[in-house]
Amino acid sequence: MNHRSDSPLRTLIVDDEPLAIERMQVLCAELDSLAVVGTATDGEVALRLAEKLNPDLLLLDMTMPGMDGMKVAREIAKFDTPPAVIFVTAHENFAVEAFDLDAVDYVLKPVAADRLERAIARAQERRSGPSKAGNRWLTEFWVPHRSELLRIEADSVHRVDAERDYVRLYVGETSYLLLQTIAGLEERLDPAKFLRIHRSTILRRDHIRGLRHEGLGVWSVELEDGEALRIGRTYLHKVKAIAGR
Repeated sequence: MNHRSDSPLRTLIVDDEPLAIERMQVLCAELDSLAVVGTATDGEVALRLAEKLNPDLLLLDMTMPGMDGMKVAREIAKFDTPPAVIFVTAHENFAVEAFDLDAVDYVLKPVAADRLERAIARAQERRSGPSKAGNRWLTEFWVPHRSELLRIEADSVHRVDAERDYVRLYVGETSYLLLQTIAGLEERLDPAKFLRIHRSTILRRDHIRGLRHEGLGVWSVELEDGEALRIGRTYLHKVKAIAGR
């Protein structure tokens, strides 16, 4: 069954803590854009209810005993018409995994009313706009910032640097740390837009102004701001290919 795009989102709340469900119900009751159709305290019950109730949206706890939120989301994705998923969790380190599951948003507990409202607005946009399913390249990041996770468009990131088990994303004059390896991230970034020039650096292609030969086989990338970054030998052939060399 397809529900009208202007009708309230039929919502299933899933959390193994009854108090957390109660608090979420209170928050949802304040939003005309939602209609709570059921609640579940474990993943198996959540799947059965989702099949029966055909919700538009799951507010899904990430960490639950037995079938956790990740497993539920993977099973939900197999539905003919899968509902949107907003993960609700006390843990910020699962955001990268949530990218792969095409979740609408990732909200940290304790959930603030205005933060939930923004997440619901994104779910409504997803319902009324084209689906991103099937897009293998990352189009956005969720990065920890103060007490929430910020959504950053991938196209706004002009540089990525590796910092041990993290990567630092540069957006204008600001940077953000994300728990992710640079190798893993490289596999998810569109190669038509991003280029790895060194084992520790990925650049957005349109941020590159030119290539510079430093002598003795050493090459550097010159950026729009005039900064020069050395190209690793492993990546030199691929980088020079953008100039037809």
